[in-house]
Parts: sequence; structure tokens; C-alpha cells
Amino acid sequence: MMKKVYLITNYFHFVQEKESNRYRELAEMLAQTPNIELEVITSAFYQRTKTFRDNIDKLVSGIPYKVTFIQEIGYKKNISLQRLKTSKVFAKNTLKYLKSQPKADLIYQVVPTLDVANLVSKYAKKNNIPLIVDIQDLWPEAFKMAINIPVISDLLFLPLKLKANQIYKRADAICAVSQTYVDRALKVNRKCQKGTAAYIGINLARFDENVEKGNCRKEEKITLAYCGSLEKSYDIKLVIDALSLMKAPPAFLVMGDGAERESFAEYAKHKGVEVEFTGFLPYSEMCGRLCACDMVINPIIGSSVASIINKHGDYAACVLPVINTQNSREYCNLIESYNMGYNCVGYSAEQLAETIHRLMQDETLRVQMGKNARKCAEEKFDRAKTYQNLVEVVKNFL
Repeated sequence: MMKKVYLITNYFHFVQEKESNRYRELAEMLAQTPNIELEVITSAFYQRTKTFRDNIDKLVSGIPYKVTFIQEIGYKKNISLQRLKTSKVFAKNTLKYLKSQPKADLIYQVVPTLDVANLVSKYAKKNNIPLIVDIQDLWPEAFKMAINIPVISDLLFLPLKLKANQIYKRADAICAVSQTYVDRALKVNRKCQKGTAAYIGINLARFDENVEKGNCRKEEKITLAYCGSLEKSYDIKLVIDALSLMKAPPAFLVMGDGAERESFAEYAKHKGVEVEFTGFLPYSEMCGRLCACDMVINPIIGSSVASIINKHGDYAACVLPVINTQNSREYCNLIESYNMGYNCVGYSAEQLAETIHRLMQDETLRVQMGKNARKCAEEKFDRAKTYQNLVEVVKNFL
């Protein structure tokens, strides 16, 4: 007997929009699971480009599950009142759609956003529908990176924190992109003895195909690489400061784009540090260039509540040692347990420069740490393996 499953997320990426995406790959795996009739509910507004999708027929062509696009009003800035407003519209319209359909056998709800998860979790509880909550980011904790005023921020975000607590309490199962996020939800959820952590991860086989197709030659000069967003939460300036202290620094390759790209480029020029800013690269090209480097850096500011994020999987897969400034205990432990790099969480340019120099001088160490990183990728970040745990959570309820 077929079981109806809804996967609900504001932030769903089709393959034409983004090559690698957690919930699209999970949807593909669920759609291939016997006796599951999957429907993805997402937004007609695409948050990466801040535009409304006008190519829906092409986006859904050939996919093995139904997709329903919910209308909202859209927004221009990630941190804005308009974003909060459009989130409420999406939530209201999603609930309206659910009420118009036959009752599902299970709902897989992604958080954020809190508005849709709040309404959907209430609906699921009222109708005795099993609810799985998958936490991709911590709201409102992440907002404190932008607005962090002692006492005032706590009061400002208290309503959102209480809403998040209620969502986590209603869940029949907790999944998340890290154990850190699972533990956050389990603090208020008394129904679940344990949750399921599955890192965002990567499609490791596809990563390797991209590298092979790219056929990238090793960089002539020892190269330190970064890939990802260029926003305020990424401490590229700290890396530039460290390189400016070195007599013979490595080349610094920065792949990605964002609001702070121009600021970072100006800062590098001011410090006299040569940096190659490539801008946004297709994922396939990025994989190849990454593997042609000698070490990678994960520079995240101290106030960030990020845990295990997208780039961690790519960094592990590329067989290179990682230098990390992120203060996530979970990620630091991963680096230490696999001996795949160094943690420099004191935010000292001098310490960072010394660590970079140490790796530059020891090729044998770089090679060994790179092999250790690849082992971590195979065991912890390969979606083909780790996402089966998420599928099992769904199957257990059905």
C-alpha cells in the first residue's frame, strides 16, 4: 500500500539551479523507496537569486516525484522585515494547501523557516500525522551574528526561540545536519530518546567525476584554497592578515561570491597580499580547481553558530589538509579525531601564519593529512551512505 509523504521546505534547489542539494538528493532517494508516494512542497520564489521561478516546467521535467509550488511575496535582503513577512505568507499558503489535500501518512518538515514549521507542526499534531523535523540551521541563534546586543538581542529574539522550542517539542523524530543541532532540539523534546545526524555532505561519486573531467593540473606554487560564500560570517580578512605576516606566503585562491567580495579584495590590496578571486564557479569546475591546490582553509568568525556546513564535505573529499578557525566543537573534534588538519580557533593571525607555514614546509604531512581527510569524507560525508539513515527514519514511521 502506497504511503503519502510530504517533504516541505522553502529552500529547495533543482539541479538546474544548484548541482548539489541535500533535500533534492533525499527526495530522489525517498522517491525510489518502495511504497512511498512523495510530494515536495516548496516556494515559487527562489531565495538564491531573489526572483520568482518562471521556468517551472523545465525544473520539474523528468523528476520521479510531484512538486507543488507555493506562492509568497518575495524579498530582496536576507535580513529584513520583508523576509519575515514573506515567510508568514508562505506558511499560511502551505497550510491552506495541506488542508485542501487528503491527509498525509507522514510529513518531513525542514527548519528553517520557523513560520511554516510552526503551522505545519500544529497541523500534524492535530491530525495525528507523524512529523519528522530536519534542522538545517538554528534560528534565531543564527540571527545574533547580525544583531548581537547583550540582553537586548535575547529579548528581541525570545519569541522566535519559544517558537522554535514548540516546533522541536512537537516532532516525533529529530534529524539535523549535525549532532550539535540534534542536541539543541532534544533539550526541549521529551518524545525522542535520540535524533539522527546526517551531515549535509556531498555526492562523493559525483565529486570524483567532476575532478576527473576537470583534469586540472597541480598549481605551480603551493596554494591555499577557500570555496564558498563571501559574506561577513567568513573571516577572509584574518587569512589575509596571516599571509601578510609571511615572508613567502602561499598563493591564495578564493572561489565564490557574495556581498563582501569587493571589501575582501580591497583589504587584500591594502595589505599587499595577492589573492585570486574567481567569483562564482560551477560546482564541477570548483571541484577540479580545489583538488589542484595543496591545503584548504575554513575561516569562520567566532560568533557564528554554524556547525557542520556545505564546504566541510568538499574539503574532506579533495584529499587536502584543512586549516580551521571555526569554533564549532563538533567540527574541531572531527579534524582532531581524523588528524586531517589543524584547528586555529584563537583568531590569531600569527598562529594562523605559523600553521600555514608548517604545512607548506612538510609535504609528507600534507599528503598524510589529505588521505585522512578523504577517509573522513567516505565515512561521514558521502550522501549515498549517510542519507540512508534519514530514509530509515521515514520508513520506520510508515
